Amino acid sequence: MMSDMNKGTEAAGSSLFPTYARYPISLVKGEGSWLWDDKGNKYLDFMCGLAVTNLGHAPKQVKDALVKQLDELWHVSNLFHIPNQEAAAKLLTDNSHAEAVFFCNSGAEANEAAIKLARRYHQKVKGNGRYEIITFAQSFHGRTLATLTATGQEKVKEGFGPLPEGFRYIPLHDIEALEAAITDKTAAIMIEMIQAEGGVIPVEPAFVQHLAKLCKERGLLLIIDEIQTGMGRTGKLFAFEHYGIEPDIFTLAKGLGSGFPVGATLAKGELIEAFTAGSHGSTFGGTPIATAVVKATVETIIGEKAPQRAAESGEYLMGQLREKLAGNPFVKDIRGKGLMIGIVCSGPVANIIAEGQKRGLLVVTAGPDVVRLLPSLLVSREEIDQAVSILTSIFADQTAPAQL
Repeated sequence: MMSDMNKGTEAAGSSLFPTYARYPISLVKGEGSWLWDDKGNKYLDFMCGLAVTNLGHAPKQVKDALVKQLDELWHVSNLFHIPNQEAAAKLLTDNSHAEAVFFCNSGAEANEAAIKLARRYHQKVKGNGRYEIITFAQSFHGRTLATLTATGQEKVKEGFGPLPEGFRYIPLHDIEALEAAITDKTAAIMIEMIQAEGGVIPVEPAFVQHLAKLCKERGLLLIIDEIQTGMGRTGKLFAFEHYGIEPDIFTLAKGLGSGFPVGATLAKGELIEAFTAGSHGSTFGGTPIATAVVKATVETIIGEKAPQRAAESGEYLMGQLREKLAGNPFVKDIRGKGLMIGIVCSGPVANIIAEGQKRGLLVVTAGPDVVRLLPSLLVSREEIDQAVSILTSIFADQTAPAQL
């Protein structure tokens, strides 16, 4: 998602729509936790393409699988059986409580499929006509018309009306508002376990437990958006595992393909009959290439114990930040899980991002006043120490919001 900071626009004469306010850097090579630009400058990557390159850049096992598949078969259409697709789906269901997978191309498409699945389950399987989805303020679920409508941030909706009906929004952690929002039209509740774009805000366990209990009592489906938090990022393979719950539907993308565009919607077995032949589809969803990458990525994440490593590295990184930034008047809080960490500041952080780039460290915002850290799950202690050293020196110059 594009941040609010005032970065550069497309180059003069570009044929691209200016939909991204880009940093003044052209990256051309990546390896592990490192990136190089077209001028030969080297950067320590604590962005990972917004939680995408969870295994670092160009991980060998994934690269080998991709190259092998490129020599064999690229595309055949989902009118045929695709062995890689079956294997990748089984790997995901074997490592979760889900029993069915739908492959698509992005996180927005995965969330769109989740919304459609929830509605169709209630209308075609249960026969109750329910269609409304409850989401939360400051959430982010995508850029399609349905998923930007599901998003609890008005700035992504400007100029795109009329928006689809069927969505209700409540403040995060407001149990009374949640209970009041549920009606006989409510089909599902959709939530992120950490609001990444909303400021790296972990959801409180007690609220999650109450929400899950309400879903069971009221016959609602629980949808968890794991687009940014999934695939080991928070110290578990899926962030909902921290809370001891099993959603009816959850969605994946970003870290699922190590940089190759792919998304997935996973669901419990009772929802399978809602997605019958012809009910949903995607021309490029689950191609032989995409699912070869998924299979290799998941195998590597599990084989390298990446979630456990993220938990350990995240604890170390957060501890170092809290120690080195203690007493800094510009730092209000440091929060997150695993290797999704937000440094909450008392003013805008645009110049911190820019200064980091000048000193060879890439980090990103999560709203105007939060610096978000998303390093590789395989990041080394030495790389963490280097990043903390750079951040400490930058924050030493930030003594009050008035300076920004």
